[in-house]
Amino acid sequence: MFIDIADRGSVRWITLNQPDHMNAIPTAGWGEFASALGAFEASEQRSLVIIGAGGNFCSGADLGVDSSGEAPSVTERVRRMKLVAAAALALHRTTKPTIAAIDGVAAGAGMNLALGCDMVIASSRARFTEIFVRRGLTVDFGGTWLLPRIVGLQRAKELALSGRIVGAAEAKEIGLILDVVEPAALVEAAQSLAESFASGAPVPQMFAKRTLDRSFELSFEEALEQESQDQVICFETEDVVEGIASFLEKRPPEFTGR
Repeated sequence: MFIDIADRGSVRWITLNQPDHMNAIPTAGWGEFASALGAFEASEQRSLVIIGAGGNFCSGADLGVDSSGEAPSVTERVRRMKLVAAAALALHRTTKPTIAAIDGVAAGAGMNLALGCDMVIASSRARFTEIFVRRGLTVDFGGTWLLPRIVGLQRAKELALSGRIVGAAEAKEIGLILDVVEPAALVEAAQSLAESFASGAPVPQMFAKRTLDRSFELSFEEALEQESQDQVICFETEDVVEGIASFLEKRPPEFTGR
C-alpha cells in the first residue's frame, strides 16, 4: 500500500508512504489516493491533512519503466493520465477542509497535489518546483488551473516555464503557501489548523468552499445568487438553531452537520 491512514480526533491524516522514492506516486497509487479521499468524504472526520513520510512530501509521479523493463505504450500513458486526472478531481471535489503539510520536496504532481488542498503549510526546509519542463513534460494534476488562482498568471507562468526551485520563505512571500514553521513543529501546526475547522458548521463550510473555488468563473451577480440559495438552505438546518442558541447562551456550539 502506498498510503497510510490514521485519525486523530476530528482530523484524518493521509501519509504518502514511499520514502525511499521521495514518496513518488506509483501508477496504482493514484487510484489508492482517490479511494482514500472518497473514504474521508464519507467519514465523520471534519478535516484532512496530507503529509509525506521520511522528510519529503512528494516528488511527483513515479516515472520509472515497467517491471518488464520496457517503457509504457502510448495507450498505457493515456490510461495513466486519466488516473492522475481522476485523483486530482477527487481532491478538488472534497467538500471538507484539506491541508497539505510539506516537509522537504514537493515537486511536479506532488507540488500540485499540495496546491490542490485548501491550505498549505510548510517546514522551513520545504522546497517547491513545477519540475515538469526540466523533464520534457508539461504541467499536470491541475497545476495550470491552480497556479494562476494562487499566485497570479505572470508568476504562474514564471514557475511553470522555468521549473525552478522555490524555498519555503519565498513560497510564503508569493502566496504559494499559508505559513512556514520549523520542521519539528509541522505536525502539531497542521493538526492545530485542521482542528480549528471543527468549530464551524459543516454545511456552510461546504457551501463556502464550493463557491470560493468557483469565484473566478462566477460573475458578482452569480455569486450573490449562489450565496442566497446556500443561505436559505443553511437557515433550514439544525446547526443554525444550535449556532444561535450557543451564541445567546455564551457557550461553544455543538454542530452535527444536520
